Amino acid sequence: MFTNCSLGHCHIIIAVVLWSICVDSRKIRGISLSCTAACPNGRFYCTNLGYRSHYIPSSRVNDGICDCCDASDEYRSQTPCQNTCRNLGQRERAEVEGQMRVLGEGLRLKQQLIEEGVLTWREKQAQLRDLQRVSDDLQTQLDDLRKEEARRKEEADALRERVIGARETADNSPTSHYRTESPISVFKELDSNRDGSITVDEVQAKVSPVQDEEHALSEDEAVALLGGAHRVDLSRFEETLWTSLRTGDSVTIKGRHGVPGSLADEDPNIKAAVSAAEKAAADLKRVEDAYETVYMEIRDLREKLSLDYGSEREFLFLHNQCFQLKVHEYIYELCPFSQVTQKSASGEVVSLGKWGSWAGSPEKQYYQMRYESGEPCWQGPTRNTMVMLICGTETALRSVKEPSKCQYVMELQTPVSCQPALRQRGIHSEL
Repeated sequence: MFTNCSLGHCHIIIAVVLWSICVDSRKIRGISLSCTAACPNGRFYCTNLGYRSHYIPSSRVNDGICDCCDASDEYRSQTPCQNTCRNLGQRERAEVEGQMRVLGEGLRLKQQLIEEGVLTWREKQAQLRDLQRVSDDLQTQLDDLRKEEARRKEEADALRERVIGARETADNSPTSHYRTESPISVFKELDSNRDGSITVDEVQAKVSPVQDEEHALSEDEAVALLGGAHRVDLSRFEETLWTSLRTGDSVTIKGRHGVPGSLADEDPNIKAAVSAAEKAAADLKRVEDAYETVYMEIRDLREKLSLDYGSEREFLFLHNQCFQLKVHEYIYELCPFSQVTQKSASGEVVSLGKWGSWAGSPEKQYYQMRYESGEPCWQGPTRNTMVMLICGTETALRSVKEPSKCQYVMELQTPVSCQPALRQRGIHSEL
C-alpha cells in the first residue's frame, strides 16, 4: 500500500492513520474513553456525562427503551430519548449532600453521647462504691441491733418471770396450785376418757385463756399448746402444756381463777423492760428495711454496669428508655437491653423477646441487637426479634417487619450508629 513512499514518509503516514483511528474511536458510541473494546462481553457503555457511567447489555441498545440517561443507547431508534443526566446528577448530589449533613450532625451527637456515657459510667461506679459502704455500715448496725434486741427481750422475759413467781407465791390464786400440784394429777384431770393421753378435743374442752374463760380455744391454739401435736402422752405433756399452765400467764384450766400474768403486765418495771425490747425490735426492723433497699439498689446497679454498652459506652443512654411505633392495629415497644413487646388494640401484650446479646459481625458488632425467648407462637416457633441500628440525628423506632412467622426485624435510628467511615458515593461532577 505504501510501496512508493520513503521510509520517513511511511512512518508519518502510519502515525497519522493510527491517530485518526484513536480520535474516531472516541466518537463511536458504547466505547469507554479508556479505549477498551467496543462491546466487551456484549455490553454497551453509557458515558452519562454529569451522572454515573455504567454498562448495559448490548441487547438493550436501540430497543426503543431509554436505558442511558444521555440517550446514547437509542441513537438509531425512533424513540425520542431526552438527556436527563444533568438533572439526575443534581438530584443525587443533593441527596448525598443531605446524607452527609445528617452524618455530620449524627457524628457530633454521637461524640456528645459518648462523653455523657463516660461521665454517667463513672458516676454509676462511684454510686456503687458509696452504696457498698452504706451496705457495710448497715450490716454492722444489724449485727449490733440483733444482739440488743435479743438482750432486751431476754431481760423483759426474765423480769416478768420473777414478778409472776413472786406474786404466785404471795397470792392464793388457783394458778399457784400448779406450783404445788404434780403434773400427773393435772394430766389425769385433763384426760377425760382415761386413755393415757391428752387430745386436742380434751384441751379445747378444759383449757381456756386466763383472761377470758368463756373463750374457746381454736384447734390451732390447742395444737400449739401440745407442741404441734394432736395427741400427747404424760412425758410430752410435761414439756408442752404443763409448762404453759405453770407459767399461768396465758392459759389455765377452766374454773380456776386468778390472772397473775395479766397483773404482772401492769408492773412498771416490766412495762419499761417490754418497752425497751419493743424499741430495739423496731430499730432492728427499720435498719433491716434500709439494708434491703440498699441491697436491691446494688443488685440493679451491678446488673446495669455488667451490660455491654459499646466500646466507648455510647449506648449507655439507651438503658431504661423505651421506643414505640404503631403499625396497623399493633403498638410495638422496644426497650433496649430489656425486652420487645407487641400490644394489640384489645390491650393484650405479647413478648417478642428479651435482651440476648449484640449480634453484629466482628467488624460491625454494635449494629444488631438480638432479643430472644419471647412467647411461643400458636403452632409455631418462639418469638424473636432482631433490631438493626441505623444512623440518624434522633433516636427513634423507624420500622417493624415480620419476614417470617414470629420472627421480627426492627430498625432503630440513633446517632450512636453513625460511622465516619461512611463515604460519599462517586458522582461525576461534569456539567
